[in-house]
Amino acid sequence: MKNLVTYNPNRVVSVFDDFDKLVESFFGNDFAYPARMPVVDIREEGDKYIVEAELPGLSEKDVEVKIQDKVLTIESHKESEEKEEKKNYLMRERRVCSFKRTFSLPKNIAYDKVSALFKDGLLTITLPKSEDTQEKVISIKRG
Repeated sequence: MKNLVTYNPNRVVSVFDDFDKLVESFFGNDFAYPARMPVVDIREEGDKYIVEAELPGLSEKDVEVKIQDKVLTIESHKESEEKEEKKNYLMRERRVCSFKRTFSLPKNIAYDKVSALFKDGLLTITLPKSEDTQEKVISIKRG
């Protein structure tokens, strides 16, 4: 049986993807600090959208969430505190942790009701739909 390849029009593919992955696996991004992009799940639950981002090692003080022009941005820049002048590191990857993720939002968000909760390394952003764009069931009367 042949392998089944699924076409996904939402994924932009570069002819250099395999080469980039090879270089990144050997050197890491930026050759000094590997990229630490959080993994994100987005789902729709009736009257709201839920965005969950895994952010291990961070706290709510390290993360900024903002919405501007229908774009949700999750961002962090955290540098470790160095109290000692020198340590005998052979490899050091935990010094800097910065990322910026952006997501285009639909037009039906109630921006004044958006909330965010950070618990156990998981950031949960709740984006309620505006009431005027939610589905309404209209009863039909017999005439």
